[in-house]
Amino acid sequence: MLSSTAKNLYWMGRYLQRAKSTARLIEATQRLALQSRGEEAAGVAAIFGMEDEFRQTQQQSSGRLASLIDFLVVDENNPSSIVSSIGAARRNAREERNNITVDVWESLNALWLELNGRLRVERSALDRGALIESVKKQAVMIFGAAQVTLLRDEAYNFLQLGAFLERADNTARILDVKFHLLRPDGDPHTDSPDYFAWSEVLACIGAVRTYRRIYRSALDPIKVAELMMLRRDVPRSVHHCLWMADLNMQELAEAYGTRGEADRLAGELHARLRYVRIDQVFEMGLGKFLGGVRGDIATLSDEIGRQFLLD
Repeated sequence: MLSSTAKNLYWMGRYLQRAKSTARLIEATQRLALQSRGEEAAGVAAIFGMEDEFRQTQQQSSGRLASLIDFLVVDENNPSSIVSSIGAARRNAREERNNITVDVWESLNALWLELNGRLRVERSALDRGALIESVKKQAVMIFGAAQVTLLRDEAYNFLQLGAFLERADNTARILDVKFHLLRPDGDPHTDSPDYFAWSEVLACIGAVRTYRRIYRSALDPIKVAELMMLRRDVPRSVHHCLWMADLNMQELAEAYGTRGEADRLAGELHARLRYVRIDQVFEMGLGKFLGGVRGDIATLSDEIGRQFLLD
């Protein structure tokens, strides 16, 4: 496979996952803001590492949360906004029409056309809630179409690899920022956790009911962190995502007959999440552990670029 093809599919997966994750995060933030002191906007901007950029837009807006939503949804100058991410994913998909199915292309193109249609109206009349809900649902449909129609070859592996690395990084960022907003001292032990706030942390990855099925107990910050990091059976957990990234790297190694530094890093990252215990994570410090994982995910992405994408 040409490196340009691999690159387009890898980044198509990353951009699609970024748009989907952003939609979920904004939806949860809006619910939490109804019962809070209004500190969520800065926290969400921190998840994306864009505090400075958000402050610049905030200076030009009278509503902090409204400014955040516009910044993360419709701001084309923000490369991580939903509109920018969907546009970038579509450009990559258009280049690879021969390597994806009609179902995948038509689902993604329909979402892009719908977004453009909604953005033609005056911003004051734009229904941002409907736009976010549409992105969330249709992104699921696009990934579903890819799951059931794509040939299991290198194209599928690169698409999956991009999506799972983006998802792992996003979950780690959400847990790191949200946990330390709710527990600034880093201590997970509390007699009276804020049920609504911790539920919305789980809602960011669509795992409120999943938590109840697994633990069958009241919300506990330690168990929330364990679910989001270490449960391999939870599709949005960091462990599950790195497991799937490692599996796709193994399949690419079999297809190409060679292994490199990216393969070693993928295996090492998966093993770290597979064998660590939640008590060890908190002994080390949650922020320190997640910072190390996020740093290694970024390094793995760079190595994939050098090994396959000729970056």
